[in-house]
Amino acid sequence: MLGEWWVIGLAAALYVIEFVADKIPAVDSAWDAIHAFIRVPAGAILAATAFADFAPAVKMAAMILGGGVALSSYGAKAGARLAANTSPEPVSNVALSLTEDMVAFGSTILMAFFPVLMLIIVLIFLIATIWLIPKIIRAKRRLTARIRGLFGNSPREAARL
Repeated sequence: MLGEWWVIGLAAALYVIEFVADKIPAVDSAWDAIHAFIRVPAGAILAATAFADFAPAVKMAAMILGGGVALSSYGAKAGARLAANTSPEPVSNVALSLTEDMVAFGSTILMAFFPVLMLIIVLIFLIATIWLIPKIIRAKRRLTARIRGLFGNSPREAARL
């Protein structure tokens, strides 16, 4: 089925749309918002399909882990892109987008020819994400407290909220 001309044409058209959408900040943010409802379930289904011949419990564990990995990688990507999209200059947004394109291409090559290496890389990034999440949450709380402090609330009072 993947060798059909219309499937290849559809994939190419979607890639062109993705490539162009990533370069325009407002379109990129909207595109990422829509993909929150596509990428995570797709990751879960893809992982479950990879373990289709295994016991149902293994298949379910793969689905949960696949969805979790998709959510963490998507969350990191969307957060970084949202930060870049708020930048007033266009260079960082385009540079980040092109870097993402190169990483996607390189990881696809690794998955095809060195799947164990790619699994190790994904696990390293998953561990790094788990390590970073509490730090990001603390930084967000401090920033929120500072912003509230600027608008009349004391920093201690703002930190409690």
